[in-house]
Amino acid sequence: QVQLVESGGDSVQPGGSLRLSCMFSGYIDRTVCLAWFRQAPGKEREGVATINYAGIPIYSDSVKGRFTCSKDNAKNILYLQMNNLKPEDTAMYYCAAYKSLNPTLWCPRGGDQYRNWGPGTQVTVSS
Repeated sequence: QVQLVESGGDSVQPGGSLRLSCMFSGYIDRTVCLAWFRQAPGKEREGVATINYAGIPIYSDSVKGRFTCSKDNAKNILYLQMNNLKPEDTAMYYCAAYKSLNPTLWCPRGGDQYRNWGPGTQVTVSS
């Protein structure tokens, strides 16, 4: 069981930056992927980025080139650096963990396959 807690959400102006953190606990091995999702009011949950055990991230088209996902295995922290923020980035941001039966470098894009979630942190982008 992986426990996750997000932090770093805030209100910023368009063009600003934020760094979200997700502290995770529990055993993270080659069967576990971590990911960031977001959900805006009245909208479906959207995948933002996944990162596999080797630390290789994959981004959604909507954030590619603006967001950077990384993790510090020594500190058990997952990061999401968000630059050039836009009003459409306003949402509750969640980190999540997926565990496969076997070691894998592939991370699912759909949130339904992630079993462990943090409570979320709010990001608001507005002038």
